[in-house]
Amino acid sequence: MFCFQCQETFKNSGCVNRGVCGKTSDVANLQDFLFWISKGLSEIAVKSERENKEVVDRVILNLFTTITNANFDFSQIKDRIFETIDMMNSIREDKDYSEAAMFSSKDFSEIEEKINSGEVSILREENEDIRSLKELITYGLKGMAAYTRHAKVLGYESEKVNNFIIKTMAELLTEKSLDELVALTLETGSMGYEVMATLDSANTKTYGNPEITDVNIGVRKNPGILVSGHDLKDFEMLLDQAKDSGVDIYTHSEMLPANYYPKFKKFKNFVGNYGNAWWKQRDEFEAFNGPILMTTNCIVPPKDSYRDKLFTTGAAGYPGCVYIDADEKGHKDFSEIIELAKTCEAPEEIEKGSIVGGFAHSQVMELADKVIEAVKNGDITKFIVMAGCDGRMADRNYYTEFAEKLPKSTVILTAGCAKYRYNKLNLGDINGIPRVLDAGQCNDSYSLIQIALALADAFGVESVNDLPIVYNIAWYEQKAVIVLLALLSLGVKNIHLGPSLPAFLSPNVINVLVDKFKISGITNVEDDIKNLINK
Repeated sequence: MFCFQCQETFKNSGCVNRGVCGKTSDVANLQDFLFWISKGLSEIAVKSERENKEVVDRVILNLFTTITNANFDFSQIKDRIFETIDMMNSIREDKDYSEAAMFSSKDFSEIEEKINSGEVSILREENEDIRSLKELITYGLKGMAAYTRHAKVLGYESEKVNNFIIKTMAELLTEKSLDELVALTLETGSMGYEVMATLDSANTKTYGNPEITDVNIGVRKNPGILVSGHDLKDFEMLLDQAKDSGVDIYTHSEMLPANYYPKFKKFKNFVGNYGNAWWKQRDEFEAFNGPILMTTNCIVPPKDSYRDKLFTTGAAGYPGCVYIDADEKGHKDFSEIIELAKTCEAPEEIEKGSIVGGFAHSQVMELADKVIEAVKNGDITKFIVMAGCDGRMADRNYYTEFAEKLPKSTVILTAGCAKYRYNKLNLGDINGIPRVLDAGQCNDSYSLIQIALALADAFGVESVNDLPIVYNIAWYEQKAVIVLLALLSLGVKNIHLGPSLPAFLSPNVINVLVDKFKISGITNVEDDIKNLINK
């Protein structure tokens, strides 16, 4: 295997025997093959010049399946490969196609032969700059597919985004120059912004605009179900099915922002949030005592103590854990997990108190006058966008220390699980405005962009680059990549990215990003505060 799509890849070079995430080499290679034939399926769809929603849905699911920490289940991935081959065989026409589009065998030995040949590997592209840009686009597409799927299950989609994903997947099979790939990278970012806007509409029109909320982080005495991941539709269905069961529902990690939506607050069995970022789940899931539903990615290989209580759904999967599929109407039956919860002890209390969040763009706009006044009179001197992902490595303590040492006249804008490095610190407020404004999931990074654009308009500056806003963003996986590309497509400059720059970026591609967008890595807290805040 060879995989370097996440920030924790081995020695910031690439995982070659087993993923740091816990992914085995056979699963990693099968995911590479799934991605390869998804490009072939896309090519067939493009050359047929016919709209095919089944193709779009299939490619999006396949891309989401290959995101870091989403699916570790060899048999599930194998099934999705066979389903994709069936679809290719059913719609292929008498045209000239690439080898990926022509693959038609469901003999697994032939699939293994193709994998062992290296033809579906990331390393098949010998030119490291071409490979770097193609992988940057690939990971942007994976993040875009995740956001697209979240919106689609709520009945919202962008035809522009759908068409772009299929078209670009097909184009990744063709020879392109560096200049063409740079242009396609920026176009990927533009479509990333489009899909984030679509998802924002889907979430807010379905569940209401997020509200400033004090979220309980303690427990009650009832048995509970813990829900992690990002899919709000799954969360809604589980809440509704469990409402009269005597079982409480808690969010975990990236599901925390569900606490901010008005529609979910109506459920009396919705308690609050349990635990912290995804990487702490092995201890926190064990302490929870009840079953856990993983709605998307961010699975850590489970301990035996709770493996039989871990359920997956959607693009997520783990061998030996029960998978809950949707019927043809999108409904999921969560009765098994609810019945199991009834037999479990109540969660062990690991924290008390509350944390505040819900500062999405609509809510912050209601505070706009107060925020603008605080900036004009000097009470707020700078906003720091600290969005993105958390991870298990010790060097991410940097973000906690950075938040602690920021001047007290600064405000942190955040979205994503990176917030867990500082959202429980006592950083205070400025004129009643909390110094940590949490907009929600990584999915909600759109809110941070809208806040920046609104501030630019309010202060009459030409660009967000002229605002007192700086960017110190932590990344981990592919949804963070599409957010980064979206920012670049909007012309945002001087982004500091850490804790390390992506291993898939070649030195020449890094130089392009530095020259064009002034992207840089992080150094140490003292110097970065001096350079970002105090200069």
